[in-house]
Amino acid sequence: MTTSPPVPPVGEMSSDDEVREEKELDLSSNDVVTKYKAAAEILNNALKLVVSECKPKAKIVDLCEKGDTFIREQTGNVYKNAKRKIERGIAFPTCVSVNNTVCHFSPLATDEAVLEENDMVKIDMGCHIDGFIAVVAHTHVITNGPVTGRAADVLAAANTAAEVAMRLVRPGKKNKDVTEAIQKVAAAYDCKIVEGVLSHQLKQFVIDGNKVVLSVSNADTKVDDAEFEENEVYAIDIVTSTGEGKPKLLDEKQTTIYKRAVDKNYHLKMKASRFIFSEISQKFPIMPFTARALEEKRARLGLVECMNHELLQPYPVLHEKPGDLVAHIKFTVLLMPNGSDKVTSHPLQELQPTKSIEDNAEIKAWLALGTKSKKKGGGKKKKGKKGDAAEPMEEATNGATSQE
Repeated sequence: MTTSPPVPPVGEMSSDDEVREEKELDLSSNDVVTKYKAAAEILNNALKLVVSECKPKAKIVDLCEKGDTFIREQTGNVYKNAKRKIERGIAFPTCVSVNNTVCHFSPLATDEAVLEENDMVKIDMGCHIDGFIAVVAHTHVITNGPVTGRAADVLAAANTAAEVAMRLVRPGKKNKDVTEAIQKVAAAYDCKIVEGVLSHQLKQFVIDGNKVVLSVSNADTKVDDAEFEENEVYAIDIVTSTGEGKPKLLDEKQTTIYKRAVDKNYHLKMKASRFIFSEISQKFPIMPFTARALEEKRARLGLVECMNHELLQPYPVLHEKPGDLVAHIKFTVLLMPNGSDKVTSHPLQELQPTKSIEDNAEIKAWLALGTKSKKKGGGKKKKGKKGDAAEPMEEATNGATSQE
């Protein structure tokens, strides 16, 4: 989840873009589609594993490590015999953020935080193959029965907003259409869309592309108007809250996820800082990483100087107020010529929200939109798609099933 305005127009690999190729690799290449889908399949399985381990007294750091280890191992088993070396692995470290914690909680090994009964657990993770990135976030409540009350409302709000966004992120539509729609969905469940969250276009080795969808438009956060185009890929990021939707940074020491700012240079003074920055440059030149993956004693010292001189971009741990509940759903969607292909997701638990969208004609109309494009020859949209997604809350997994 990205929680600050994008820095225009420097992407992770922007300085190398012209050098690499005139034409960026996109979904018009079958090889690119295959790599996105391979990364997505590994990620869906990693998410399934972490969800299965979400039990009372499970240590959060252990869950994060299990997710990261699974992604590392599984990506290590693909494209082993390729003619050229293909980079692959974690695109975003596994985060497990609970209840009113909004995002980016991926603690150090010494952290003792555990899950408890009825916790609302948000799992966020990313995987890439050859720089083609799949990301996902899912919310799971630790309960044996259906999810009820406000927990069900906030999760239903996130899921319905994700379903609406899925239908509006399509060629010819504009980013502001999505921003307006998801806020209306959240309001229908008496919830708020969390401010500062950005849904980014994904490109090869770029996890935060310059085309973005804003979660909430206000005076503080502005993004350029943009139109979605065929063969683009997006990470659609929906975060809902029963509170105000204005998260705060409470403790900078909780930040453990960083990304190297490739456009910044500075000659570090401390030996520990130089050691850590060298380790980061070798192991994590482009993708976000967790401080857990660094040599821990030197990391504590070295990261401070790196941060002071803006060599690293932090992903802060943000919080709503105690007692607020926050749900997070993120998926990767490929805007294929034949329609939108959601490649990352996980089935939801059964929800019994206190609010209903049955009488909301506007939301029902959005949900009734198909996700497949009309054929070039003037063929009709496939029937059946409408009904499939028109009422995503009727069953636990409607509109949120894992991809085959």
